[in-house]
Amino acid sequence: MDDRNPLIYNGMRSIAKTEHLMSFYINWLWPDGNCCICSYVCQLGKCRAISISEAEIIMAQWFTESIVEEAALDWLQSHGYAIAPGPEIIDSERSSGYAQVILHERLRQALARLNPKVPATALDEAFRKLTRPHSPSLLAANHAMHRLLVEGVPVEYQRKDGSMGGDIVRVIDFDHPENNDFLAVHQFTVIENKHERRADIVLFVNGLPLAVIELKNAVDEDATLWDAFNQLQTYKRQIPTLFTWNAALVISDGVQARVGTLSADRERFMPWRTIAGEDLAPTSMPELQVVLEGVF
Repeated sequence: MDDRNPLIYNGMRSIAKTEHLMSFYINWLWPDGNCCICSYVCQLGKCRAISISEAEIIMAQWFTESIVEEAALDWLQSHGYAIAPGPEIIDSERSSGYAQVILHERLRQALARLNPKVPATALDEAFRKLTRPHSPSLLAANHAMHRLLVEGVPVEYQRKDGSMGGDIVRVIDFDHPENNDFLAVHQFTVIENKHERRADIVLFVNGLPLAVIELKNAVDEDATLWDAFNQLQTYKRQIPTLFTWNAALVISDGVQARVGTLSADRERFMPWRTIAGEDLAPTSMPELQVVLEGVF
């Protein structure tokens, strides 16, 4: 079968309805020129030209929320993120269960790695300050943690001669990003105040959850970009601890993508237009790819 069968291609355009979703398929599902839909049909023993209606059915089967998630994870992995499923993390790195949103051992290792001259007792103090927010207000706690992330954690410790000393413990190495630990966890379940929620993707830097990505399926007419936004608002109300360290929120339906901050309303969730920070990204690139590669 011709890789560019026009009936299949037109069927894709019909169900996608926008050039952005077309580019999503061409750039990710079709990177080597082999049409995923053609392969799917051939595997069924039906290597033939198919009608637009048949292509729409196959597209609806192929294009699911999980496909968008897989593409997002691929883009993140290509930029240095390790990938892990939520169930794997709960077994290995969340000793306190689903209520724990920080990956403690990764944080401890990062503090030691980035601050080799700081005594262990001071690193323990920094760990406590980072993991025990004192404000009952989510926004106030987030602002306090943001300051520690950017400026470092002030600590005091006793020197060998008995005098007191002080230092600033770095949490993130902004000058040399390769010194940090980047992890994307998909299907990350959190239980708080009897509410159980599962975020599509949570991005951790040095064990701290700094970003939450919520995805929807563009082919599903009942699931829109703003349903993803509303889902994040529900998460903030019901599992607020996950957002204490949050630096960015992303919503996408595979066609459109928006990025905002913890306190941003719907109007302030905006597209991201550049990857390197200089030139605008090509319009052929999926918006979600631009956000992930440009921000994270």
